[in-house]
Amino acid sequence: MNGFLDTSMVVRYLTGDPPALAEQAAQVIDSEEGLQVTDVVLAETAYVLTSVYRVPRSLVVDHLIAFLQKENISPFALDKGLVLHALLLCKPSGRVSFADAMVWAAARSAGSTVVYTLDERFPGDGLQIRGRPA
Repeated sequence: MNGFLDTSMVVRYLTGDPPALAEQAAQVIDSEEGLQVTDVVLAETAYVLTSVYRVPRSLVVDHLIAFLQKENISPFALDKGLVLHALLLCKPSGRVSFADAMVWAAARSAGSTVVYTLDERFPGDGLQIRGRPA
């Protein structure tokens, strides 16, 4: 049976805060098989960790990558390797947002070669970017 994790479970698991809820999250995440996480949950978790918990961006990337590398965790409808690569695109600086990285992973996972965006910072790694101002 596959189950989905929401942002609250992932944030509590990664932060250990508050301890009672973190323990409940750990009981599920460390014991259940076939857990899935959406791109929205990954982006929202990154937002909460950076803005609420003030975790440095590079550490957020490291934590999310370690979380996704657990055998029982899979990104929903996305290639795990591409999601990991997308997260690495966020690490060097604030240039690539976590949300844009998840769009990049979705496009690549779907076999698309084109993304339409007006965002000049959108990662083009392996994609044709269209719609940017000339």
